[in-house]
Amino acid sequence: MDLTRQPPRRPSNLGVAGIVGAARMTDKARAYNEETLGEYIYGESSGLDQRVLVFLGISADAFAEAAGERDDTALGHWVLETSGKTAAEIAEFNDAALSQLPDTDAHKQRLKDRLARFAPNRTDITTVLQSMELDDWGSFWQVDLTAGPPRSARAKGIAGICGVARMADKARAERAEKIGEYLYGDDSGQDVRILTFLGISAADFQEAAVNNPNDLEIGAWVRENCSKSQDEIDTFNETLVNYAPNEASQERFNARIQEIDPSRTDINTWVALQDLDDQLSFGIIDLNRRAPRSPYNTDVYGMVQLARLVDKGRASNSNTLGAYFYAEDSGIDRATLAFLGVSAAEFTEALRKLSTDAEIEAWLKADHPKSDADIEAYNERMTQMGPTDERYKALMANMINKIAPERTDINTWFALMLLDDEKTFAS
Repeated sequence: MDLTRQPPRRPSNLGVAGIVGAARMTDKARAYNEETLGEYIYGESSGLDQRVLVFLGISADAFAEAAGERDDTALGHWVLETSGKTAAEIAEFNDAALSQLPDTDAHKQRLKDRLARFAPNRTDITTVLQSMELDDWGSFWQVDLTAGPPRSARAKGIAGICGVARMADKARAERAEKIGEYLYGDDSGQDVRILTFLGISAADFQEAAVNNPNDLEIGAWVRENCSKSQDEIDTFNETLVNYAPNEASQERFNARIQEIDPSRTDINTWVALQDLDDQLSFGIIDLNRRAPRSPYNTDVYGMVQLARLVDKGRASNSNTLGAYFYAEDSGIDRATLAFLGVSAAEFTEALRKLSTDAEIEAWLKADHPKSDADIEAYNERMTQMGPTDERYKALMANMINKIAPERTDINTWFALMLLDDEKTFAS
């Protein structure tokens, strides 16, 4: 979970083991594992986390490891089994935590400051946990779509339903009067299709999206307010992502491609067009929406992997790297940077200053020149690179088994990356 983009679940959320603070601590533990905590604090450094951990008799490290390995249901079972807490003990702990009032001058002032900033007319917010919830809400509910695009309609982070995360971003942005050129609700054909499928009004969805800036909590609300089965959701997702222009809309679709990027003859669905428009409008590469270029691509300096490295670097700079790993976090990237004799920091900074492939190539040729023979040898080595010991052979086998167990022909890292790209972004 990325807590630079959304808050953790409310401390009052009982979704993990029925314990106050446990669901919130779970979100923070997973963000801690993924290094996406943002300004939040996890474990003994957090007053609420420390209180929960002491009550459970579990260390912060053990909880973080368990949260990384288990979903909420399995984690809840693990917490109850490991702690041995009874229902009566949990009820007593919950009552005490939910009713705790600020008891220090610092906590009292913090509540006053938050009320003044986010809810000056509210008199019902009095407890420590309510103060935390108010701060979470006030810090994250507003979305500014004049500064960046909403999430892709492909994103299924809310209730596992395509388009809902995008619609939530637009709903919040409209309420905040920062929606830019985007349209929400009844003014958006895509939103109308989603809302009709859900059986939820635009006004009700907006209110829920504004009140619940955490994806899991708005997702729970959506699930509670629509009666769709998983099979129905799967069918809807496939239909929405692959929705193509019909005879009546083909001319408008073609005209829009001409406005955005006439060279993109591969765009044939509304979501693909939407993703392209979002990225070009804000000058970003968003790897939540599409894969980076193929590792076999040699458009930059005649080198394999370099165009892909450029895409990932630009995505990293715009905080849109998605599930990909970049630079020091990627063994393939490290090999490419080592061949060039460029540090990850130097390459990343160059991407901020140089906006085109041609400029990157010119910089490398001038400051880090490589002969044609060197590049040819590098290309041969990289394209043939595969696991060399049992550990990495097992790792590759596990990855293939997860995404395409029928593919017995994959034996290089490049081939695996390309397969993973294709499966991740398959229509």
